[in-house]
Amino acid sequence: MVIVNYFSIMISVIILGSGNVATHLFKAFNKADKITVKQWFSRTQHSIEQFKDKVEITNNYDDLKEADVYILAVSDDAIHEVSAKLTVTNKFIVHTSGAMTLHEMDKKNDRGVFYPLQTFSKDVEMDFANVPFCLEVENKSNMQILNSLCEAIGSKYYRVNSEQRSSLHLAAVFVNNFVNQLYRTAHEITESTSVDFNILKPLIIETAKKIENLSPYRAQTGPAKRHDKKTIKKHMKLLQNDQHKEIYDLLTKVIQRTHGKKL
Repeated sequence: MVIVNYFSIMISVIILGSGNVATHLFKAFNKADKITVKQWFSRTQHSIEQFKDKVEITNNYDDLKEADVYILAVSDDAIHEVSAKLTVTNKFIVHTSGAMTLHEMDKKNDRGVFYPLQTFSKDVEMDFANVPFCLEVENKSNMQILNSLCEAIGSKYYRVNSEQRSSLHLAAVFVNNFVNQLYRTAHEITESTSVDFNILKPLIIETAKKIENLSPYRAQTGPAKRHDKKTIKKHMKLLQNDQHKEIYDLLTKVIQRTHGKKL
């Protein structure tokens, strides 16, 4: 049996999808010496029209070419539908979801997962050195292709099974999506008294930096942990929005339970 080192040759890729992840993957792959994007598929072709001078684009499943790997960078709800409509068979197909198992895809092809654990926005540039990938394959021989894709764009990668990936994705919702909503809540609070939200940004950055060396448990500070009853009562009185009151009360109680104190 001959083992192919994919990183020593060009890897051909077809991207399916036109969202944030698909767009950033295309930009990273397009810059990589060892990767060629043969096609970019989107059901709404106009959404990737701006890239037609850099890559062949299509919205027709019947036009899909041969490639080493087909990457379904589509919404979780669309994974099964898109994989079922693929006209290619016995090829290597991966999705980029953190929540879905590889069995979400049609079994007519070899299946895998190529999950970038990061937050993506189309108008924010991404350094893929800061994008760890969680990889899973049905056929072990395909793992080298995914490893080599990551190496070609400078990303770290980890072999993670479906259960572990689901746990990571859930944790990511807490540290990213929920935290960002708290930023929005803080923004609403500062706006209510015409205070510049930017004053809080050094605190936001320092809070994130602390957990590089401390566990979140040890890094916790604030009135809830200190059990500062007067401050907590004052904060609750200052909050005019009922939703903000609910968030403050819930998180205060959670912190105090975590650190062994009660309201």
